[in-house]
Amino acid sequence: MRMSNGDSPHVMIAEDDDDDYYIFSVALEELSITVVLTRARNGDILVRLLEDKVPDILFLDLMLPGKDGRQCLREIRANNKYDALPVIMYSSLKSIDEIEFCYREGANLYVIKPTAYTDLKDILQRILHIDWKKLLYYPPLSQFVING
Repeated sequence: MRMSNGDSPHVMIAEDDDDDYYIFSVALEELSITVVLTRARNGDILVRLLEDKVPDILFLDLMLPGKDGRQCLREIRANNKYDALPVIMYSSLKSIDEIEFCYREGANLYVIKPTAYTDLKDILQRILHIDWKKLLYYPPLSQFVING
C-alpha cells in the first residue's frame, strides 16, 4: 500500500491489550510494506486521535475500555469526514451477532484475531494490498469475515 505522494501509509489500531498490539506491530514491521503505525489504547483516545489525523486504514478492536468498538464504529460512520476511511474490525469475538452488527454499521472487513503469527502476517499483507483509495471495499457478508 503506497500513497500517491510516496509517503508510507498511516495505519491506526485501537487496541488496549499490550500483547496483541505488540504482535500486530511486529507483524507489520516484517511485511514488505513500510507503514506508520499509531495506537489508541481505548475508544476515547481513538476519537481524539481521529479528530487530529485521519489514517489511511483503521484496525478497530471491539472490546475497548471507554467507548467500545461498537460505539466507535457508529460514531465514525455517522461522520462523513470519515467516509473514505477503511475500518477493519479486529477482534477475538466470533459471535455472528457482533459480525452482523459491524457489517450493518459499515465496517469494511471483520478480522478474527489469528492465533498463528504467520496467519496474521498473511492477513495484514492481504488487507494492505487492497487499493483502498481507488475503491472502498464493501464485500458481501459471505466475504466480510477473515478468520485467522
